[in-house]
Amino acid sequence: MTFDHELVLIGHEYIQDEIGNWKKVPVRKTVLCGLKSVTRSEFYSAAQAGLRPEIVFVVHGYEYNGEAEAEFEGEKYKVIRTYATSFEEMELTCEKVIANDHSQN
Repeated sequence: MTFDHELVLIGHEYIQDEIGNWKKVPVRKTVLCGLKSVTRSEFYSAAQAGLRPEIVFVVHGYEYNGEAEAEFEGEKYKVIRTYATSFEEMELTCEKVIANDHSQN
């Protein structure tokens, strides 16, 4: 697998503002990745559960820290499944985030 594409992994952390309120802020990390297609069986199985898998990003396992969101070529994605294929590689199955999807906070 060649890692010749850039993927931005988006996690979140909580910080305190100047008066002590906790705020959720995004933490962005750019990593290199490979691309795979979603298999036909995985696509239809996920569709039965109401998911829309669109693309699989392959990243180094040591670079992935449970981030639930990603950005690739200007498009936002939600990580719906992870799978460690080996000690060094992790597959992130993702669905595209629709612009009016208010579930992303």
